[in-house]
Amino acid sequence: MARGRKAKSTRRRSPKTISVLNTMESLTYASILTEGLAGTSLLGLFGKGDLRAPQAGYSGPITFVNPDGVVSLQDMINQPALALQAVQGNFMNNYQSMALSAFYTNIGYRFGRKLLRKPIANVNRNIMKELGLGVRI
Repeated sequence: MARGRKAKSTRRRSPKTISVLNTMESLTYASILTEGLAGTSLLGLFGKGDLRAPQAGYSGPITFVNPDGVVSLQDMINQPALALQAVQGNFMNNYQSMALSAFYTNIGYRFGRKLLRKPIANVNRNIMKELGLGVRI
C-alpha cells in the first residue's frame, strides 16, 4: 500500500511590527539586570572603565580595586577576571532585590496590558495601522 503525503504544517511568520510595550518591558528587565550585576544603568554600562588590580606589595588575598562599584563593558574587555569577580559580588549583594523587581515588573506589565487592552487595540487599529509605520503599542 502506498503511503500518502504527509500534511504540511503551517509556517509561523514573525510579526512585521514592533510592539512598544514589549520593547519597554525588555528594557525594564535589562535595566534591572545591569543595575544589579554591574551597579549602573543600561546607558552607564557603556561608560569609562576604572576597575584595576591591586597595587604591588599588597600581601592580602587577590582582589580588585573598584572605587565606584561600577563595572562597565570596558572593564569586562580590559580586565575580564576582575570584572567577573565584581559582578559576582554585586550578584550576591543584589539577587533578592533583582528577583523582587523582576517579579513586580512582570505583574505590573500583565495587569497593565489587561487593564488597557481595549484602548491599546483601538489606538493600534485606528492610528498605528493607518500610519503604516510598523509600530504598535
